[in-house]
Amino acid sequence: MPVLVASDLDRTLIYSSAALALTMPDARAPRLLCVEVHEARPLSYLTETAAGLLTELGDAAVFVPTTTRTRKQYQRINLPGPPPRYAICANGGHLLVDGVADAGWHARVLARLADECAPLAEVREHLLRAADPVWVRKHRVAEDLFAYLVVERELLPEDWVKELAVWAENRGWTVSLQGRKIYAVPKPLTKSAAVREVARRTGAELTLAAGDSLLDADLLLAADRGWRPGHGELADTDWTAPRITALPERGVLAGERILREFLKASSATTP
Repeated sequence: MPVLVASDLDRTLIYSSAALALTMPDARAPRLLCVEVHEARPLSYLTETAAGLLTELGDAAVFVPTTTRTRKQYQRINLPGPPPRYAICANGGHLLVDGVADAGWHARVLARLADECAPLAEVREHLLRAADPVWVRKHRVAEDLFAYLVVERELLPEDWVKELAVWAENRGWTVSLQGRKIYAVPKPLTKSAAVREVARRTGAELTLAAGDSLLDADLLLAADRGWRPGHGELADTDWTAPRITALPERGVLAGERILREFLKASSATTP
């Protein structure tokens, strides 16, 4: 039976220049490969060693990029290795099969959202009203599924995100702060639900996962084994659970370590 590897991308496998955490002397810094360009600017990287490991993983397991990015944002990424058959975008709102969104899956997601949580319009209106233009740089809606703000972290009031989380909780939504972005996401919109669907379709009996943020917690809990890096929301709150390994590495070297762990766990199941 195939092994399914579902991994978050940003700050788990790929890193912006601000998130690389190259704390070693310059002469010992790893060589980097750019895997995302936007408007003629390089945006995201992994180490060259990680690129080789990801290529190996694509041959050894069913690798499923699992991201909160929109489909358009995901398609900017050019990962090394075989093109993934499946990819999960918009935090589980879209399941791509050979690059094409599965309309049936998306319809099922929309039905759950309509039944189980407050509408996006209500949440967006609250964000527009409650967020201060002094520290908000952008208001965005992603795929008509969830909303997020781009903020100046140093100006963001300390308790604002906590207060937003309480407000959202009562309406069936969750809040996540990742770098300069504050996400408001419906609780039924989960990466884990989409990963279970891919596992059903592929017949995978072992699921491995990795992620760094609150929005990855359900993904990690749904996996047979999971890893989180030494940075991000989950590390900041010392989040852990059975079968989850908290790695010490931070930044781009954490991505390299995660891929080594995926390969090791995948090969251990091979006869």
